[in-house]
Amino acid sequence: MDAKTYKGYLKILGEELLPAMGCTEPISVAYASALAREVLGTLPERVEISVSGNILKNVKSVIVPNTGGLKGVCAAAAAGIIAGNSDKKLQVLEGLSEQTRKDISTFLNSCNFSVMHAQNGCVFDIGIRLFAGNDSAFVRIEGYHTNVVCVEKNGTELVHNECYKESKLTDRSILNVKDIVEFANTVKLEDVEEVISRQIEFNSAIAEEGLTNDYGARVGKILLSAYGKNDVHIRARATAAAGSDARMNGCSLPVVIVSGSGNQGMTASLPVVVYAKHLGVSREKLIRAVTLSDLITIHLKTGIGRLSAYCGAVSAGAGAGAGICYLYGGSYEDISTTVVNALAIDSGLICDGAKSSCAAKIATAVDAGLTGMEMCRQGSEFHGGDGILESGVEKTIDNVSDLARIGMRETDEEIIRLMIKNI
Repeated sequence: MDAKTYKGYLKILGEELLPAMGCTEPISVAYASALAREVLGTLPERVEISVSGNILKNVKSVIVPNTGGLKGVCAAAAAGIIAGNSDKKLQVLEGLSEQTRKDISTFLNSCNFSVMHAQNGCVFDIGIRLFAGNDSAFVRIEGYHTNVVCVEKNGTELVHNECYKESKLTDRSILNVKDIVEFANTVKLEDVEEVISRQIEFNSAIAEEGLTNDYGARVGKILLSAYGKNDVHIRARATAAAGSDARMNGCSLPVVIVSGSGNQGMTASLPVVVYAKHLGVSREKLIRAVTLSDLITIHLKTGIGRLSAYCGAVSAGAGAGAGICYLYGGSYEDISTTVVNALAIDSGLICDGAKSSCAAKIATAVDAGLTGMEMCRQGSEFHGGDGILESGVEKTIDNVSDLARIGMRETDEEIIRLMIKNI
């Protein structure tokens, strides 16, 4: 791998593997609101929120962490305004006291909130406008969770606005399965160990929390109870699901995200961790396998977009299958076959917002990745020409991207309509 591509892959991992507390869409709303409050300089009397449909669907049903069980766009904004520290970005609501939680609830019930559905063609769009007397402040985030593109006070763009803008993300077109496998094989361990180790540590901790306590629908715990702990396949599915059980239902432990999603970050990493323990591989092998899983996930998700009607766990489940295939010593050809097999099984699983059932979808996606991997190990595969599959892993990935980004556009609009009609 040439030096430029190698550095590009490291930059992509650095941009994607970020710590976050709670579901990232309400946290992004809280982050924008915290920043707007800081610009306004006082508590607002009125809050106007404008968000795209995909933000609405991902905030509607998930608990905002450290709020005492509050859900929804207004709750996320209130939390950011009262308690948020914008310097912490996706950990903006970290470490709140019980009194602060009460203050958030009081403010939510006393302030005048309005929520509008932004329909400007931008899938990821958050606008927060605060009013206090004759003063106002406005913050807009677009494209991804921390990408602040506009900051205003009293209708005037701030002079130091540029300091809020993040540089453009590294070009993801350099990603392909062949180079990802080469990178996983050859990357200097010291270049990735810190960021991957943090992912393993954070995501394992929240999964243990989900397996120990009762969160949401308890999908992870139910899988172990129903099918037993002795099957590594079940443990892999249950561990990833349990992390989502906790995260979707208010657990304040941080996770390390992938492609803007904590659920994808857990799905890409935790099954690989479970299998690495089962196989007794070295720490180095685990780090390389999780690196591969993360990059496969990012590659699969790039052509789809941050938010869509296509469940992101599908991409991460395929990534996990590829990472586990790597643990077994799989070659580039084996890993490609695993990815294609997994995509053939569950592409089209819909995203109808962040909520408790995400844990079950994660379990399904991990199952598809593991089935694809086991098929490959036993000499079986789905072939180009079957359904949307084409000969070659990259062509199949392109087809899935088109299906999700273009073909499911109307599906996304209908899902959003069904979800927000009663808001």
